[in-house]
Amino acid sequence: MPFTHHRTPERYVRQMRAVAALASKYQDMSDKELKSQTELFREQLAAGKSLDSLKIQAFAVAREADRRVLGMFPFDVQVLGDLVMQDGNVAEMQTGEGKTLTATLPMYLNGLTGSGNFLVTANEYLAYRDAQEMGKVYRWLGLTAVAGVPATGEDPHDRNLHKIYQADIVYTTNSTLGFDYLMDNLSGSADERFLQGFHFALLDEIDAVLLDSAQMPLVISGAPRVRSNLFEIADQVICLLREDIDFERSNDHKKVWFTPRGIDHMEEYLGLENLLGEHHRTLYRHLVLALKAHQTLTRDRDYVVDEDGVSLLDLSNGRKLAGMKLEAGLHQALEAKEAVPVSNQTRTMASITFQNLFRMFSHLSGMTGTAMTDAAELQETYRLSVISIPTNKPSQRIDLPDRLYNSTSEKLEHAVDLVKQAYHQGRPVLIETGSVSLSNLFSRILLREEIPHNLLNARSAAKEAGQLGAVTVATSMAGRGTDIKLGKGVKELGGLLVIGTERMNSARVDNQLRGRSGRQGAPGEAVFLVSIEDSILLEHGPNWLRRYRRRAAAYKRDHPGAGNPRIRMPFWGKHRFRHLITQAQHNAEKSDRQSRTQTLQYAEIMRVQRDTIYATRQQIMTVPTLDDQLASIFKMAARSFMQQHPQPTRSDMADYVLNTIDNHLVVANVIDHDWQPDRPKQTVPFLQKLMVDQLQKKFENINQDQQVYFERMCLLKSLDNAWIDQVDMLQQLRQIATSRSTAQHDPLLEYLKDGRKAFAEMKQAFAHQAVKNLLLSEFQFKADGSIDVTYP
Repeated sequence: MPFTHHRTPERYVRQMRAVAALASKYQDMSDKELKSQTELFREQLAAGKSLDSLKIQAFAVAREADRRVLGMFPFDVQVLGDLVMQDGNVAEMQTGEGKTLTATLPMYLNGLTGSGNFLVTANEYLAYRDAQEMGKVYRWLGLTAVAGVPATGEDPHDRNLHKIYQADIVYTTNSTLGFDYLMDNLSGSADERFLQGFHFALLDEIDAVLLDSAQMPLVISGAPRVRSNLFEIADQVICLLREDIDFERSNDHKKVWFTPRGIDHMEEYLGLENLLGEHHRTLYRHLVLALKAHQTLTRDRDYVVDEDGVSLLDLSNGRKLAGMKLEAGLHQALEAKEAVPVSNQTRTMASITFQNLFRMFSHLSGMTGTAMTDAAELQETYRLSVISIPTNKPSQRIDLPDRLYNSTSEKLEHAVDLVKQAYHQGRPVLIETGSVSLSNLFSRILLREEIPHNLLNARSAAKEAGQLGAVTVATSMAGRGTDIKLGKGVKELGGLLVIGTERMNSARVDNQLRGRSGRQGAPGEAVFLVSIEDSILLEHGPNWLRRYRRRAAAYKRDHPGAGNPRIRMPFWGKHRFRHLITQAQHNAEKSDRQSRTQTLQYAEIMRVQRDTIYATRQQIMTVPTLDDQLASIFKMAARSFMQQHPQPTRSDMADYVLNTIDNHLVVANVIDHDWQPDRPKQTVPFLQKLMVDQLQKKFENINQDQQVYFERMCLLKSLDNAWIDQVDMLQQLRQIATSRSTAQHDPLLEYLKDGRKAFAEMKQAFAHQAVKNLLLSEFQFKADGSIDVTYP
């Protein structure tokens, strides 16, 4: 076969041929006969057949349905990608190969099982569009398919979540699914829950979700904290400090720390002593946050400032991350740095990373144009193998060698020359820049040269470039989720010219950009312009390169107007330079991998606790009676009291009973008659009996259903409040544990120990609050038979 590829296992080629062999069979069927195959497949599944046994037939049916409904018949190589994904792998399919249509086959097959199947795509627009367009096929075949995201302009809160998640197939985004998962586990009753389980997820641009966005946690925030005025004060102090004297940074500028001399200077500025002492702990934390905001985060690269305040940017594509904020006060420190109103710092109610969200699926797969470079990490973290799928037509794109320059200004001058040359030919050009600020700069240069163009970055709307004479300046966001179609006459000029003004930290991002040109066998050309002043070399280059830059800068100062420095470097050359760029990119990718691994390790600790809490919530909401749970909670609360008071006095007992069990009780008589202080082992059973008796007393005038409902609400309210405090505590503990790494401590081990201790304390706090809610709540009986409850 012409599409057989050395990276595509032969078994998939054989299966693809089997699907192709059924094409004539289903093509001869009437519409009614073809639609009836869905019910037939479902009957076979109900009889015990596996999805895998139906794969070949179901793919052939869906393929024919695509032809009849959409007028598009999936190519053999698209079927090949489907077979790879159905086996739980990542299909590396080049851009322009029709991944949207490809997804219909495995989505149909898995949709036969009912709800719990998701197509996760790049953004809400694509999710909604594809649910409407591709959904026609599923609905024609008898399945239900909906968009999990709102239409443009609609309020997300108006979605009917129960109806959405009961559908066989849901098109959604990773953020929407993650937030809905967290909200589902904050439901007050089983009837309010809407998710039907996680069976199958097919991730479009899977590397962007599981790698590029892996470290960005989804967070649901609750009530604001008390407003702190220390952010502005800390920011003013940090502006007085000097690098290499008061603070130092790592080579990649991702870590920063105070020097002992810097601590002394801050104590002098603030007029205090022992800044590192417990008394000034909160102030010091704000100073650390301010230092990070100034030295590790760069405006128009990591974030933008506009009418919405400070908005984070997705480093993989340059888009604004709507609603996302940095955690643990860092976002507020960033706002203080930029002199915009400091927002309220809220408590974290629930949090999850995309890594942990998608590891919950029993069947996970995906597709992307670039995954092979990170195949090892996908295998290690998610147990996903990457398999390359050949293109339907041979690629005609020409990838030119990098062009090398000594300075950014020289590089930009040559980039403009390339654009002018292509523009005068009428050839469309896409120019990629590494940041919003550089895209704006390049745009101004083109305006000066009187070259009309579109600007595509986090601040502007997308306008595609593929028509004659079109010039588009873009951040790396042009690499994903955009569809550049060539206009008439463009092929004859050589297709789209892609110019990268610098190499990105990940080779995958570079390859995504190259992939905008030469789609579906069309001609195209891609070239990267790089200089020794590029950020990737500044952050990840070797030390000798820094010395060379310093010598070059000194030469320019001493010889103004002399042009490029003529410093002879015996080991310097084009081959060496290309190797240098490649090595720097490898270093950046290695650093990012380590960071993602660390994030996963920290998130795993929270995951274990979160799963425990969510399982407990589910049990509380679904068990017929809560007698066993109440007995366990009463015992835990009584034991917690004994841990705090190993030899309780009469005063200790009286205080606990009045404030936890019954504030109307005649404590003196009960304690004097039924409790013996010289027998502390009897204290726990004594307190448990008091709790049971008080609960029975409260339920004298209410029916069984009201009793169970009240118990559920008390336990859920107590559990949720305790978990909110715990999530917030874990966020703070991670910040503290990370800072300990400079003191020869293993931060992960410290976080694990502190997290376990905090979880044990949280369980005790939950039991204590649950007892108070159960026993000290006041009932107000209404004429209609309902009851109002006032919690303590």
